[in-house]
Amino acid sequence: MSHILIIEDELSIAELERDYLELSGYSVEIAGSGDEGLERALTTSVDLVILDLMLPKVDGFEICRRLRSEKDIPIIMVSAKKEDIDKIRGLGLGADDYMIKPFSPSELVARVKAHLARYERLMGRREAQNDEVRIRGLLIDKTARRVFVNEREAIFTTKEFDLLTHLAMNPNRVYSKEQLFDLLWGMDALGEIATVTVHIRKLREKIEQDPSNPQYIETVWGAGYRFKI
Repeated sequence: MSHILIIEDELSIAELERDYLELSGYSVEIAGSGDEGLERALTTSVDLVILDLMLPKVDGFEICRRLRSEKDIPIIMVSAKKEDIDKIRGLGLGADDYMIKPFSPSELVARVKAHLARYERLMGRREAQNDEVRIRGLLIDKTARRVFVNEREAIFTTKEFDLLTHLAMNPNRVYSKEQLFDLLWGMDALGEIATVTVHIRKLREKIEQDPSNPQYIETVWGAGYRFKI
């Protein structure tokens, strides 16, 4: 049974979300403040986090940043804030989805199911031992899902790792944002194509010596991206 943590300071909303998720067969716990939610997320076994943005003591952005640096689990950020900058910031910090309040509990359950199923499929893809991709100073260990840049390990989220691996295994081929979104998030993905741009930027920050002058992931203006060898 998957265990879900809801970090939400509005108890009525949290309890409604919990009730719908429990009816769908999930184990659910609620944290009513940012500091409590962060501690539980980091110290207990959690399969997915539903994270409110505006929280007392520690906000959702900081929780997402801290959690993503230590754990690789799906994070669904929820907020009444509709501005694109908040969505982009949340996705850039590693959130897998961004939902705007108010939303139906059944939609939340559908997204939880989709993200957990996709995460389980990705984690279940185990290649043969020592299956590696080496390109100049970049080493991608597909078996251990680890990446080394000039012999120093860089930490990647699930989506970042899969995006980098796909591009590196198909060098010099141009992919549009739409193609990458469909390949990595699925044809029925619950999200926005803008997340591709966010993930490309994060990859460059982690593997490029100068992200503004990338040597690995090149932008092909008007077409998309390609991995140079």
